[in-house]
Formats: sequence, C-alpha cells, structure tokens
Amino acid sequence: MKTVVSIAGSDSSGGAGIQADLKTMIMNGVYGMSVVTALTAQNTLGVTGIYEVSAEFVGRQMEAVFEDIPPDAVKVGMVSSACIIHEIAEKLKKYKGENIVVDPVMVATSGARLIRPEALEVLRKELLPLASVMTPNLPEAEILLQAEEEESGREFFRIRTKEDMERAARRLGEKYKVAVLLKGGHAVEDANDLLFQKGEFRWYKGRRIPTPNTHGTGCTLSSAIAANLAKKFPLEQAVEAAKEYISKALEAGLDLGEGSGPMNHGFCIPEAYRREK
Repeated sequence: MKTVVSIAGSDSSGGAGIQADLKTMIMNGVYGMSVVTALTAQNTLGVTGIYEVSAEFVGRQMEAVFEDIPPDAVKVGMVSSACIIHEIAEKLKKYKGENIVVDPVMVATSGARLIRPEALEVLRKELLPLASVMTPNLPEAEILLQAEEEESGREFFRIRTKEDMERAARRLGEKYKVAVLLKGGHAVEDANDLLFQKGEFRWYKGRRIPTPNTHGTGCTLSSAIAANLAKKFPLEQAVEAAKEYISKALEAGLDLGEGSGPMNHGFCIPEAYRREK
C-alpha cells in the first residue's frame, strides 16, 4: 500500500487538519501518517486557541516517520511559525521527500489568522520551492503576491477575474518553480480551479454546492491530491480525481455543529453514516 504523511495542525472538531487528512487518505486508498505541528481548540464556529508543538519535536516526528515508513507523498498544511517551517524544510531535504503538496494555510474559514507574519518569509523562501504543487485559495494567493510585490517592487493586484487567476498562477509558479493549483472557491462568479504546470494552464470546472458545511475543504483537497500522487497519478489526473472526491463529500453532507460543519469524508462507506432512526 502507498503511504502519505500529513504535516499539519490538529482540529479538535475533526473536520479539518490532521483528522480530515487521515480520513481523506484512507478513503482514497493510501495509508496515512501524521506529524502534528499544532493543537487547536476549534469547532464549527471558529478557532479559540492554538498550542504550538516545538520545532524540535516536529523534527523528531518526521524522523520517526521517514526512517521507518518512508512516505510516497507528503502533504504540508498548517505551519504557524518560522522555526517549524525551517525544520520541516530541512527534514524534507534530508530525507528527499517526494510528491510534496503544500497547502499554504494562512487564514481559517472563520477568519482566524493561522500563520505568524514573520513565518511567511520562511514559508516563501524555504518551503514553497520544495513543493511539487502548491494549493492556495484566492486570499492566500493574494497574500503571497503582496509579499512578492513588497520584495521586488512588482505591481500587486487583486484576483477578481479569470484573467487575474491566470496571471496570479503564472506569477507564483514562475516565482517558486512549482506547479500551482489556484482554488477558485472564493471567486464571485464560479468555483473553477486553475492548474498552472510547466507553462500551461488547465481549468477544472466546478459548481457551487449549496451547503454551509464546508469546514476542511482545503485540507481535504490537498490530501486527496497527495494520495493520488502517491498512487502515481499524473498531477492533472490527481487533481481531477481529488476534486471529484471532495464534490461528492460535500454533496453527501453532514449536519453537525452550529457553524460551518464538516463534509462527509466517508460518503462511500454505505453503513458508516446511515442515519439513526
């Protein structure tokens, strides 16, 4: 069986982070492992606290995984401090990590900031260039573009149109020398995603599913992509299959919590989520 490690934060409500990643991995046919970067106190209403794991212990977790069960793919999610990001980058280089999917989590769905400002530079300079693909949403892409503008003096722009998305994906891809999946869920007109790879674009048409329960969508998508890359899918096919999985998980739905609830990661297990009578 192929293996994938998630390097991310824990979500106490189970809808995002490590918990969502492991659910997604098993449903996509790979063995999931974890390196916890932070504990969060959160639920469907928001994040009320973050307890960060030390960089040294993050490194020890990575050593334990890579030296015994070397992963076929790596998903990196919530990393909030510069020292943790540096440690992750160093260990990925040491162990020659492959099929690295970086989901640059910066702001939670609830609006809570999940990365320290001083960590952004280390993320940009040390971690993003190691990625096989990065998966920012539109607000995250704007944060990265703004940081680039401040560094290089290039024009900063807001992402509002299809042409803006293509411009942003190309700029990020050429800057970091990686493939970019720019997620369009925050767009006004549609939910289409854009893949920029080796100078070429591919659009993935999406449709808005009428549900408030979208907690953990970014974590789930990036984990599904990592699972598919571990199974030797080409990137375009890995993204396509991941989008199909997340759409079905959203459609199946769960009505849990008072806010933005989780999706149904186990929708294809017939008996797993049968409604109690």
